[in-house]
Amino acid sequence: MSEAESRTFPSRPFVGASIAVIRAGRVLLAARANEPMRGVWTLPGGLVEAGETLADAALRELSEEVGLTAAVVGVLSPTEIILRDGSGRTRHHYVVHPHAALWQGGEPVAGPEALGVRWASLDEIAGLETTPGLLDTLREAFARVGGRGMA
Repeated sequence: MSEAESRTFPSRPFVGASIAVIRAGRVLLAARANEPMRGVWTLPGGLVEAGETLADAALRELSEEVGLTAAVVGVLSPTEIILRDGSGRTRHHYVVHPHAALWQGGEPVAGPEALGVRWASLDEIAGLETTPGLLDTLREAFARVGGRGMA
């Protein structure tokens, strides 16, 4: 069984970490290249590896997915993503721990897990198709970094 198949109809939730990188009043978004929710805008992130802290996982995924570096400011409220099939069975279940961060370097380039990347303001995000709870997570991220993310 492939890793992607083992994530379908799981016997337990998967733990993930994501990262809201803020630069000049905008946040970096990535369009998902894989199912579930292919093409939907979200934060760079992925599964936490054994022995890895949540923050380290978020920073690793940021580097792997889009080639950026950032400084974590703090952890944000977790998001549960539970998708069910037509009969109500749990098809996917992820518990994602997002982090607020400030951009340090690099320009984003979409890697194999992203169809595209973009910097967006909160106003622009409201008009995009995004993963569940993303707008609330981003409001929390902008509040956490305060004025530090405006320069």
